[in-house]
Amino acid sequence: MELDPVLLSRVQFAFVISFHIIFPAFTIGLAAWLATLEGVRLWTGNQLYRRIFDFWLKIFALSFGMGVVSGIVMAFQFGTNWSVLAERTGSIQGPLLGYEAFTAFMLEATFFGVVLLGRDRVPSWFYFFSCCMVSLGTMFSSFWILANNSWMQVPLGHVIVNGRIIPEDWWAITTGPIMRVRWPHMLLAAFLTTGMCVAATGAWYLLRGKDVPEPRAMLNWGLGLVAVLIPIQLFFGHLTGLYVLKHQPAKFAAIEARWKTQQPASEVLIALPDPFEERNLFAIEIPRLGSFIASGNWTAREIGLETFPPEDRPPVTIPFFAFRIMVGMGLIMLAVSWFGNFLRWRGRLESTRWFLWVAFLSFPSGFIAILTGWFTAEVGRQPWVVYGLLRTKDAITPSLTTGDVLFSLACYVIAYAIIFGFGLFFIHRLLRDGPGRDASDRAKMTPARPLAVAMQSSTEEPR
Repeated sequence: MELDPVLLSRVQFAFVISFHIIFPAFTIGLAAWLATLEGVRLWTGNQLYRRIFDFWLKIFALSFGMGVVSGIVMAFQFGTNWSVLAERTGSIQGPLLGYEAFTAFMLEATFFGVVLLGRDRVPSWFYFFSCCMVSLGTMFSSFWILANNSWMQVPLGHVIVNGRIIPEDWWAITTGPIMRVRWPHMLLAAFLTTGMCVAATGAWYLLRGKDVPEPRAMLNWGLGLVAVLIPIQLFFGHLTGLYVLKHQPAKFAAIEARWKTQQPASEVLIALPDPFEERNLFAIEIPRLGSFIASGNWTAREIGLETFPPEDRPPVTIPFFAFRIMVGMGLIMLAVSWFGNFLRWRGRLESTRWFLWVAFLSFPSGFIAILTGWFTAEVGRQPWVVYGLLRTKDAITPSLTTGDVLFSLACYVIAYAIIFGFGLFFIHRLLRDGPGRDASDRAKMTPARPLAVAMQSSTEEPR
């Protein structure tokens, strides 16, 4: 495979966004979890929730910082690698990214300062309000990013003037039918990711026989949240599939590895797609199920990739496997959360050690689902960067060379390895130390050293 600037720029953007997306997704759910904890503490007066809050706040602070770092460099690539995209679509993408920075990130960052430093400096009600604003800010941030990406997936509300794509209907761009499906799908994915992490953390501490009250609350709250949200997420996932079938039929065919048009269509559960011979090897299929999933009846005609010109077909292998991994992670979350709540109902949750191990080992399921879902959406959109309007190969900076991208990609890899290596190391130290420290430690935090407690906690021996 030839290493041209287009391919390398795609690899670079995929590398950067793969690192970036896991942190905002985690902090969206974690901010809502913190606001919930503070609200319950105010309502009940139970200091257990204060201790859990203080513990997760340190992890939120580190995750927030790493998300900011990775997000800043991601935006630079629109000018350095994808200047034609910026020129052609800047009238739409520029305002959307600007709104994300000024109406969401500023709201989130401003009140985060109060949450991090203001526990003993503001009234309790305002501190809780600040927690809610941080959570709202993370959700607003995801709204603008998803509005931008959803417009790239299915462009709406625009006109083309002198080769440039100009906004005509901002309401359609920001709140169109595609956005109304994809944004809830992303928010639910973030909540599920955090819920699985919280439950897995509680299970880990229970396995170690440590800090029993806090882990018990984490495990029960995490499993309860996931059990409630996962059926809703599966419903929105089905709606997402329907919009793909209607607006991006080539992507849908690639996800199903459906090379030929079929009536009725079978559902390929697993196979090894062979793009050179346009066939599936070692396929396990269920007859007629593909028609029922896509169209709601057992005999519908479903189009295959043969319907589209070769230059308009997306790759098959990555969307095919990524989609199935995403669905598999969703089924794991469904099974773990529902069986965990069954054990809780039977009074055996905390004593069933094999299940605690399963819950602990399931912690990456949400992250894997988000990444594979993103790969499905983005690779399946190819060869378009703005679907049906601008091809990826035409959006690259004309003067960009292979050497330029190789150098910048190497710099990103080295910088991310160092920054995120240290960040994940400190998060691991915080997790190893566990909750339950005296809330008076927060008094040691100063505006000059907002992470003083977090860093102190990470360097002390676990109790």
